[in-house]
Amino acid sequence: MFDIVFLGTSASAPSVDRGLSSALVLHRDQRFMIDCGEGTQRQLLRSGMGFRKLDKVLLTHGHLDHILGLGGLVSTFSRWESIDTLSIYGGHWALQRVSDLMNVVLRGGDAEMDIKYVPVSPGPVWSDDYLSISAFPVSHRGPGCFGYLFQEPGHRPFMVEKAEALGVPRGPERKQLVNGEPITLADGRVIKPSEVMGVEEQGVKYVHVGDAGKVDDLVSVCYQADALVIEATYTSLEAEMATKFGHLTALQAAQLAADAQVGTLFLVHLSRRYSEREIYREAHAVFPNTIVPRDLDCYRIGKGFTERVEM
Repeated sequence: MFDIVFLGTSASAPSVDRGLSSALVLHRDQRFMIDCGEGTQRQLLRSGMGFRKLDKVLLTHGHLDHILGLGGLVSTFSRWESIDTLSIYGGHWALQRVSDLMNVVLRGGDAEMDIKYVPVSPGPVWSDDYLSISAFPVSHRGPGCFGYLFQEPGHRPFMVEKAEALGVPRGPERKQLVNGEPITLADGRVIKPSEVMGVEEQGVKYVHVGDAGKVDDLVSVCYQADALVIEATYTSLEAEMATKFGHLTALQAAQLAADAQVGTLFLVHLSRRYSEREIYREAHAVFPNTIVPRDLDCYRIGKGFTERVEM
């Protein structure tokens, strides 16, 4: 399961109700920040999440409304927080802009903090035993724009009724079978894992896209994701402007969700010219399971379900 905290959902500039792009993805004991627009550290405090264990930032691209918040965040981390190392992942252009920003923020040279710049290219980015993160290219203005695919490993369910029918006792024998090891019963019969393990089921799949100018190249990576977060800067009434500036309409995002058969669609990066209701109405007509989150909303993403949770 994943918990997604939406820290900023506005496009280009903050509004009274919405801050600039940022989200926090929580998985087991890991935290990942995706983008860090201006004012993000205040949003972290308002959310109650705080700074604890926040040592990884994934950047979708290098536009200022997605990276400027790193200046204040790193300044705070380097002086008052117990985070020794911050790893920042992104395309080369995004990392260069962040490096230039850090040269200003940390110019005094008295801050004790190690910043690791991790260049991203299409493919694996980070993994542990319970989660893998991959980057994929996204079409937007400027080089090195990426989205991120969060994928839990698949698993084969243990068929209890089948095991009981075969006489497999409860206890360590069942654990051995789950671990892929055959067992020998008291009567000499050998039971193989394949006899009691079901068909492999895909783990929870979550896809996060920042700014994007088209969706036809995203269907395969988003296919059957349990949740998709993607921009909806414009409505279709201003489709030409969306194309001009390399952004999406709510209709385009909804059509992607429908074509890719995703579970839940979250629309962010909203222009101040539209109300939440306008964006929702356009997308909902094509993809009913659409959510337009507000800043500081938190949602839990599981296999086949999405629910709002209180922080």
